[in-house]
Amino acid sequence: MATLPNPLPKLAADPSGRTLGLELPAGRLIDATHDGPWHEPLLWCADEPAAPGAWAALAPARRTAGLLPVLLDVGGPHGAPEEWELMPAEASYPGDHDAEEVLAEFWEEYAADELSDGEGRPGEERAEEVFGAPASGDGTVAPFGPVWPGLAPAARLTTDAGSDAGSDSGSDSGETVDPDAHAAGTADSLTTDGSWLKEPRLALVPARRSADIPAALGWSGPLNHESDPARLCAVLRSWEDRYGIRVVALTFDRLVLSVAAPPTTPAEAEAVAAEHFAFCPDNITQGHHETLRAYAAHEVLNQRTWSFWWD
Repeated sequence: MATLPNPLPKLAADPSGRTLGLELPAGRLIDATHDGPWHEPLLWCADEPAAPGAWAALAPARRTAGLLPVLLDVGGPHGAPEEWELMPAEASYPGDHDAEEVLAEFWEEYAADELSDGEGRPGEERAEEVFGAPASGDGTVAPFGPVWPGLAPAARLTTDAGSDAGSDSGSDSGETVDPDAHAAGTADSLTTDGSWLKEPRLALVPARRSADIPAALGWSGPLNHESDPARLCAVLRSWEDRYGIRVVALTFDRLVLSVAAPPTTPAEAEAVAAEHFAFCPDNITQGHHETLRAYAAHEVLNQRTWSFWWD
């Protein structure tokens, strides 16, 4: 796949972005990586804290310049993105990876090898601790055994191009909403007082689609789980297609997604939770819920925001 032209260098001579059809606030270009300056800017980052409405105001950047918005939290212990040890050289192209193959590989590693106790069925005792007791005598009933259960079914999505980018009308109901409108509403909620983001800044990243943002940055948050962020982005692409996710926020080690069409039944939620475990085992093994079923019920079922953290 040919690399997309990077429009960010134009902002060095035109910080306002007018040549790209934008009206940018004060900000800076960032090329800092773990190995020194990258050969071109990786992102533009605003200097001032993001406020509600800022995301929607920059929505035209996707159409006019091929730049996608994302919130970056610069208030954590690792500071601004210049200190995040970005590794773009480690990132391949997300489209070169198959989401199910990636998840199956992770599942087999973490749900079988790591959970094996060496007695009876591999990992049976530990698997039941983490995933809950299987519904029948078959220890491999998905998603509770060491065998990869396969991808969860897709949800019904709507993509109303005429919707209000700041609207999130359906977020408290079973109705689907426009993914981009919901992303804007989620971003607004993360920039209000009381948000868990300490100092959110709006950034623009050159990427083909929102799911590709971590790879475009060379984000190293999941480094202890996967060194090539493009493999995880392949999964994000699949969730983008099936559930209308958008990458809304990044910290040094946390990823936040808006979800336009989350699972609406316990069975669907458990199937998606299995994907979450493969994607980010720390969400389960180091999270607030002791079993996959509990995680599915509290963090996936009807939840329009998904958050992932890697140790």
